[in-house]
Amino acid sequence: TAADVLVTAGGQSALTTALRALAPPGAPVLVESPTYPGMLAIARAAGLRPVPVPVDAEGIKPALLADAFRASGARVLVCQPLFQNPTGAVLAPGRRAEALRIARAAGAFVVEDDFVRRLVHEDAGPLPPPLAAEDPDGVVVHVGSLTKVTSPSFRVSALAARGPVFERLRAIQVVDTFFVPRPLQEAALELLTAPAWPRHLRALSAALRTRRDTMTAALHRELPALALPHVPSGGYHLWARLPEGADESALVAAALRAGVALTPGRPYFSAEPPAAHLRLSFAAVASTAEITEGVRRLRAAWEDVFSTSVFG
Repeated sequence: TAADVLVTAGGQSALTTALRALAPPGAPVLVESPTYPGMLAIARAAGLRPVPVPVDAEGIKPALLADAFRASGARVLVCQPLFQNPTGAVLAPGRRAEALRIARAAGAFVVEDDFVRRLVHEDAGPLPPPLAAEDPDGVVVHVGSLTKVTSPSFRVSALAARGPVFERLRAIQVVDTFFVPRPLQEAALELLTAPAWPRHLRALSAALRTRRDTMTAALHRELPALALPHVPSGGYHLWARLPEGADESALVAAALRAGVALTPGRPYFSAEPPAAHLRLSFAAVASTAEITEGVRRLRAAWEDVFSTSVFG
Protein backbone atom coordinates (compact mmCIF):
# COMPACT_ATOMS: atom_id res chain seq x y z
CA THR A 1 0.00 0.00 0.00
CA ALA A 2 1.00 3.66 -0.02
CA ALA A 3 2.07 3.23 3.60
CA ASP A 4 4.82 0.83 2.43
CA VAL A 5 6.42 3.35 0.05
CA LEU A 6 9.10 5.90 0.84
CA VAL A 7 9.79 8.59 -1.79
CA THR A 8 13.50 9.24 -2.22
CA ALA A 9 15.76 11.52 -4.26
CA GLY A 10 16.76 9.18 -7.08
CA GLY A 11 17.76 5.53 -7.30
CA GLN A 12 21.30 6.12 -6.04
CA SER A 13 19.90 7.73 -2.90
CA ALA A 14 17.42 4.86 -2.47
CA LEU A 15 20.18 2.25 -2.69
CA THR A 16 22.31 4.20 -0.23
CA THR A 17 19.44 4.36 2.24
CA ALA A 18 18.70 0.65 1.84
CA LEU A 19 22.28 -0.51 2.42
CA ARG A 20 22.81 1.77 5.40
CA ALA A 21 19.56 0.52 6.96
CA LEU A 22 20.18 -3.17 6.36
CA ALA A 23 23.91 -3.76 6.99
CA PRO A 24 26.30 -2.41 9.63
CA PRO A 25 29.74 -1.06 8.58
CA GLY A 26 32.21 -3.86 7.96
CA ALA A 27 29.53 -6.39 6.97
CA PRO A 28 29.62 -8.36 3.72
CA VAL A 29 26.96 -7.69 1.08
CA LEU A 30 26.32 -10.00 -1.87
CA VAL A 31 26.36 -8.35 -5.30
CA GLU A 32 25.95 -9.64 -8.81
CA SER A 33 29.12 -10.05 -10.86
CA PRO A 34 29.35 -8.01 -12.98
CA THR A 35 27.23 -5.23 -11.53
CA TYR A 36 26.60 -1.49 -11.61
CA PRO A 37 29.79 0.36 -10.47
CA GLY A 38 27.70 2.96 -8.63
CA MET A 39 26.32 0.22 -6.41
CA LEU A 40 29.83 -0.98 -5.59
CA ALA A 41 30.77 2.60 -4.72
CA ILE A 42 27.73 2.91 -2.43
CA ALA A 43 28.62 -0.31 -0.62
CA ARG A 44 32.24 0.67 -0.11
CA ALA A 45 31.34 4.19 1.02
CA ALA A 46 29.09 2.61 3.67
CA GLY A 47 32.02 0.50 4.86
CA LEU A 48 30.55 -2.71 3.44
CA ARG A 49 32.45 -5.52 1.73
CA PRO A 50 31.02 -6.51 -1.68
CA VAL A 51 31.04 -10.27 -2.28
CA PRO A 52 30.51 -11.22 -5.96
CA VAL A 53 27.99 -13.83 -7.14
CA PRO A 54 28.30 -14.66 -10.87
CA VAL A 55 25.52 -13.84 -13.33
CA ASP A 56 24.86 -15.67 -16.59
CA ALA A 57 22.28 -15.17 -19.36
CA GLU A 58 19.49 -16.20 -16.94
CA GLY A 59 20.54 -13.97 -14.06
CA ILE A 60 22.15 -14.78 -10.74
CA LYS A 61 23.06 -18.45 -10.21
CA PRO A 62 21.11 -19.92 -7.25
CA ALA A 63 23.66 -22.58 -6.32
CA LEU A 64 26.44 -20.02 -6.17
CA LEU A 65 24.15 -17.63 -4.30
CA ALA A 66 23.57 -20.24 -1.58
CA ASP A 67 27.31 -20.91 -1.38
CA ALA A 68 28.04 -17.19 -1.05
CA PHE A 69 25.55 -16.75 1.79
CA ARG A 70 27.08 -19.71 3.65
CA ALA A 71 30.69 -18.67 3.10
CA SER A 72 30.30 -14.95 3.81
CA GLY A 73 27.56 -14.82 6.42
CA ALA A 74 26.03 -11.92 4.46
CA ARG A 75 22.54 -10.75 5.35
CA VAL A 76 21.92 -8.60 2.25
CA LEU A 77 21.80 -9.33 -1.48
CA VAL A 78 21.56 -6.51 -4.03
CA CYS A 79 20.29 -7.61 -7.43
CA GLN A 80 18.73 -6.38 -10.65
CA PRO A 81 16.37 -9.17 -11.78
CA LEU A 82 15.15 -7.27 -14.86
CA PHE A 83 17.60 -6.32 -17.64
CA GLN A 84 20.57 -6.43 -15.30
CA ASN A 85 23.23 -3.76 -15.67
CA PRO A 86 25.52 -4.41 -17.48
CA THR A 87 24.66 -7.85 -18.92
CA GLY A 88 20.99 -7.22 -19.74
CA ALA A 89 20.03 -10.59 -18.23
CA VAL A 90 16.52 -11.25 -16.92
CA LEU A 91 16.27 -13.55 -13.92
CA ALA A 92 14.78 -16.80 -15.25
CA PRO A 93 11.37 -17.92 -13.94
CA GLY A 94 12.84 -21.00 -12.31
CA ARG A 95 15.43 -18.94 -10.44
CA ARG A 96 13.14 -16.26 -9.01
CA ALA A 97 11.48 -18.29 -6.27
CA GLU A 98 14.73 -20.15 -5.59
CA ALA A 99 16.67 -16.92 -5.03
CA LEU A 100 14.02 -15.69 -2.58
CA ARG A 101 13.98 -19.06 -0.79
CA ILE A 102 17.77 -19.01 -0.41
CA ALA A 103 17.73 -15.45 0.94
CA ARG A 104 14.91 -16.28 3.36
CA ALA A 105 16.79 -19.36 4.62
CA ALA A 106 19.88 -17.22 5.19
CA GLY A 107 17.88 -14.66 7.18
CA ALA A 108 18.81 -12.07 4.56
CA PHE A 109 17.16 -9.16 2.78
CA VAL A 110 17.05 -8.80 -1.01
CA VAL A 111 17.41 -5.25 -2.33
CA GLU A 112 15.71 -5.36 -5.73
CA ASP A 113 16.99 -2.55 -7.98
CA ASP A 114 14.20 -2.38 -10.58
CA PHE A 115 15.78 0.60 -12.34
CA VAL A 116 14.91 -0.24 -15.94
CA ARG A 117 11.32 -1.51 -15.93
CA ARG A 118 10.07 1.52 -17.88
CA LEU A 119 12.88 1.24 -20.45
CA VAL A 120 11.52 -1.92 -22.05
CA HIS A 121 11.96 -2.31 -25.81
CA GLU A 122 9.04 -2.55 -28.19
CA ASP A 123 9.62 -6.26 -28.88
CA ALA A 124 10.07 -7.36 -25.25
CA GLY A 125 6.72 -9.02 -24.62
CA PRO A 126 5.17 -9.29 -21.14
CA LEU A 127 7.53 -8.52 -18.28
CA PRO A 128 7.83 -10.61 -15.12
CA PRO A 129 6.51 -8.86 -12.01
CA PRO A 130 8.95 -7.44 -9.47
CA LEU A 131 10.35 -9.89 -6.95
CA ALA A 132 8.58 -7.82 -4.30
CA ALA A 133 5.23 -8.95 -5.75
CA GLU A 134 6.13 -12.56 -4.88
CA ASP A 135 7.37 -11.81 -1.37
CA PRO A 136 4.77 -12.02 1.43
CA ASP A 137 7.38 -12.01 4.21
CA GLY A 138 9.07 -8.62 3.91
CA VAL A 139 12.34 -10.08 2.59
CA VAL A 140 12.47 -7.82 -0.50
CA VAL A 141 13.22 -4.09 -0.40
CA HIS A 142 12.15 -2.75 -3.80
CA VAL A 143 13.77 0.25 -5.52
CA GLY A 144 12.08 1.98 -8.46
CA SER A 145 13.06 5.25 -10.14
CA LEU A 146 11.65 7.79 -12.58
CA THR A 147 15.03 9.33 -13.40
CA LYS A 148 16.15 7.29 -16.39
CA VAL A 149 12.77 7.35 -18.09
CA THR A 150 12.44 11.13 -17.72
CA SER A 151 15.61 13.18 -17.17
CA PRO A 152 18.91 12.83 -15.28
CA SER A 153 17.91 15.84 -13.18
CA PHE A 154 14.50 14.43 -12.24
CA ARG A 155 15.60 12.85 -8.97
CA VAL A 156 12.50 11.00 -7.82
CA SER A 157 12.45 7.34 -6.84
CA ALA A 158 10.80 5.06 -4.30
CA LEU A 159 11.68 2.45 -1.72
CA ALA A 160 8.96 -0.10 -1.01
CA ALA A 161 9.20 -2.47 1.95
CA ARG A 162 6.95 -4.36 4.34
CA GLY A 163 7.22 -4.75 8.08
CA PRO A 164 9.73 -3.35 10.60
CA VAL A 165 12.42 -2.78 7.97
CA PHE A 166 10.35 0.10 6.57
CA GLU A 167 10.79 2.06 9.79
CA ARG A 168 14.55 1.55 9.60
CA LEU A 169 14.55 2.88 6.04
CA ARG A 170 12.48 5.91 7.05
CA ALA A 171 14.78 6.67 10.00
CA ILE A 172 17.88 6.65 7.78
CA GLN A 173 16.23 8.90 5.18
CA VAL A 174 15.14 11.44 7.80
CA VAL A 175 18.74 11.73 8.96
CA ASP A 176 20.21 11.94 5.45
CA THR A 177 17.78 14.04 3.41
CA PHE A 178 14.61 14.53 5.51
CA PHE A 179 12.32 14.38 2.43
CA VAL A 180 12.14 15.03 -1.31
CA PRO A 181 10.95 18.63 -1.91
CA ARG A 182 7.20 18.78 -2.47
CA PRO A 183 7.36 20.73 -5.79
CA LEU A 184 9.39 17.88 -7.28
CA GLN A 185 6.93 15.30 -5.96
CA GLU A 186 4.03 17.31 -7.36
CA ALA A 187 5.78 17.45 -10.73
CA ALA A 188 6.16 13.66 -10.65
CA LEU A 189 2.48 13.24 -9.86
CA GLU A 190 1.45 15.55 -12.69
CA LEU A 191 3.75 13.74 -15.11
CA LEU A 192 2.55 10.23 -14.26
CA THR A 193 -1.15 11.15 -14.44
CA ALA A 194 -0.88 13.12 -17.70
CA PRO A 195 -2.46 11.63 -20.87
CA ALA A 196 0.93 12.07 -22.59
CA TRP A 197 2.73 9.70 -20.17
CA PRO A 198 1.66 6.42 -21.89
CA ARG A 199 2.51 7.96 -25.26
CA HIS A 200 5.95 8.92 -23.98
CA LEU A 201 6.59 5.36 -22.80
CA ARG A 202 5.48 3.90 -26.14
CA ALA A 203 7.68 6.32 -28.10
CA LEU A 204 10.63 5.57 -25.85
CA SER A 205 10.10 1.83 -26.21
CA ALA A 206 10.09 2.06 -30.01
CA ALA A 207 13.14 4.33 -30.10
CA LEU A 208 15.17 2.08 -27.80
CA ARG A 209 14.43 -0.96 -29.95
CA THR A 210 15.50 0.90 -33.11
CA ARG A 211 18.71 2.12 -31.52
CA ARG A 212 19.54 -1.31 -30.12
CA ASP A 213 19.02 -2.94 -33.51
CA THR A 214 21.09 -0.24 -35.25
CA MET A 215 24.02 -0.70 -32.88
CA THR A 216 23.83 -4.50 -32.97
CA ALA A 217 23.84 -4.55 -36.78
CA ALA A 218 26.71 -2.07 -36.97
CA LEU A 219 28.82 -4.08 -34.50
CA HIS A 220 28.20 -7.33 -36.37
CA ARG A 221 29.21 -5.61 -39.61
CA GLU A 222 32.20 -3.56 -38.44
CA LEU A 223 33.54 -5.56 -35.48
CA PRO A 224 32.65 -9.24 -35.83
CA ALA A 225 35.37 -10.18 -33.31
CA LEU A 226 33.49 -8.28 -30.60
CA ALA A 227 31.17 -10.86 -29.03
CA LEU A 228 27.65 -9.95 -27.92
CA PRO A 229 26.67 -12.85 -25.62
CA HIS A 230 23.20 -11.42 -25.00
CA VAL A 231 21.15 -8.76 -26.81
CA PRO A 232 18.59 -7.53 -24.26
CA SER A 233 15.03 -6.39 -24.90
CA GLY A 234 15.24 -3.63 -22.30
CA GLY A 235 17.66 -0.97 -21.14
CA TYR A 236 19.93 1.30 -23.13
CA HIS A 237 23.25 -0.45 -23.64
CA LEU A 238 25.03 -3.57 -24.92
CA TRP A 239 27.61 -5.64 -23.02
CA ALA A 240 30.36 -6.87 -25.32
CA ARG A 241 33.21 -9.29 -24.67
CA LEU A 242 36.60 -8.65 -26.23
CA PRO A 243 38.82 -11.40 -27.69
CA GLU A 244 41.21 -13.20 -25.37
CA GLY A 245 44.20 -11.03 -24.49
CA ALA A 246 42.64 -7.74 -25.65
CA ASP A 247 43.46 -4.61 -23.65
CA GLU A 248 40.16 -2.88 -22.89
CA SER A 249 41.83 0.21 -21.38
CA ALA A 250 43.90 0.82 -24.51
CA LEU A 251 40.82 0.44 -26.70
CA VAL A 252 38.77 2.82 -24.55
CA ALA A 253 41.54 5.44 -24.73
CA ALA A 254 41.89 5.05 -28.51
CA ALA A 255 38.12 5.27 -28.95
CA LEU A 256 38.02 8.50 -26.94
CA ARG A 257 40.72 9.98 -29.17
CA ALA A 258 38.50 9.03 -32.12
CA GLY A 259 35.53 10.82 -30.56
CA VAL A 260 33.71 7.80 -29.09
CA ALA A 261 32.99 7.53 -25.37
CA LEU A 262 32.45 4.03 -23.98
CA THR A 263 33.02 2.27 -20.70
CA PRO A 264 35.59 -0.44 -19.91
CA GLY A 265 34.29 -3.57 -18.23
CA ARG A 266 36.73 -3.68 -15.30
CA PRO A 267 34.81 -1.29 -12.97
CA TYR A 268 31.74 -3.56 -13.15
CA PHE A 269 33.53 -6.37 -11.29
CA SER A 270 34.18 -6.36 -7.56
CA ALA A 271 36.87 -9.02 -8.05
CA GLU A 272 39.16 -10.02 -10.90
CA PRO A 273 37.13 -10.07 -14.16
CA PRO A 274 37.07 -13.29 -16.19
CA ALA A 275 37.64 -11.42 -19.47
CA ALA A 276 37.85 -7.95 -21.01
CA HIS A 277 34.51 -6.27 -21.74
CA LEU A 278 33.02 -3.03 -23.02
CA ARG A 279 29.70 -1.38 -22.21
CA LEU A 280 28.28 0.53 -25.16
CA SER A 281 25.33 2.86 -24.59
CA PHE A 282 22.91 3.81 -27.35
CA ALA A 283 20.95 6.37 -25.30
CA ALA A 284 23.08 9.53 -25.26
CA VAL A 285 23.20 10.08 -29.02
CA ALA A 286 21.14 12.36 -31.23
CA SER A 287 20.20 9.78 -33.85
CA THR A 288 20.80 6.31 -35.24
CA ALA A 289 23.22 7.88 -37.70
CA GLU A 290 25.45 8.81 -34.77
CA ILE A 291 25.37 5.20 -33.59
CA THR A 292 26.52 3.98 -37.00
CA GLU A 293 29.25 6.61 -37.15
CA GLY A 294 30.34 5.80 -33.60
CA VAL A 295 30.79 2.13 -34.40
CA ARG A 296 32.74 3.04 -37.55
CA ARG A 297 35.07 5.16 -35.44
CA LEU A 298 35.35 2.36 -32.90
CA ARG A 299 36.50 0.07 -35.71
CA ALA A 300 39.22 2.57 -36.59
CA ALA A 301 40.29 2.75 -32.94
CA TRP A 302 40.34 -1.05 -32.77
CA GLU A 303 42.65 -1.22 -35.79
CA ASP A 304 44.96 1.33 -34.18
CA VAL A 305 45.27 -0.76 -31.01
CA PHE A 306 45.13 -4.37 -32.20
CA SER A 307 46.76 -6.22 -35.05
CA THR A 308 44.54 -7.41 -37.89
CA SER A 309 45.03 -10.98 -36.64
CA VAL A 310 42.68 -10.23 -33.74
CA PHE A 311 39.82 -10.07 -36.23
CA GLY A 312 40.41 -13.68 -37.19
